[in-house]
Amino acid sequence: MKIHYFGSVALCLLLSPATQVRAADDPPAKTVTEAVKHDAKVVADATKDGAQHVAAAAKQVAHEVAAAAKQGAHEVAATAKRGAEKTKAAVQGEHAEKPTPKPDPTPTSASPSH
Repeated sequence: MKIHYFGSVALCLLLSPATQVRAADDPPAKTVTEAVKHDAKVVADATKDGAQHVAAAAKQVAHEVAAAAKQGAHEVAATAKRGAEKTKAAVQGEHAEKPTPKPDPTPTSASPSH
C-alpha cells in the first residue's frame, strides 16, 4: 500500500504544472535546446555540402555524356555521307554505262543454213 501511495505522489509531482515550468527554466533544458539547434545546423550544412558535391559530379558526367553523344553524331553523319556518296556513284554509274547493243535478228549470209 505504501508503494502505491509513494508512486501516486511521485506521479502527481511529475505531472504538476509547477514542476514543468521549473523544468523549462532550467539551464540544462536551454543547453539541450541549443545542442539540438546546433546539431540540426551541422546536419543542414553537411546536407548542403553533399548536395553541392553531387551537383558538381552530375555536371561533369553530363559534359562527358554530351561529348560522347557529339562524337557519336559525327560518326553517324560521316557514315551517312559515305553511304550517300556510294549511292550517288552507283546511280551515276548505271546512267553512265552505255547499253549493250542488241543482236540483229536478221540472219547473216555467212551462216550456213544447212
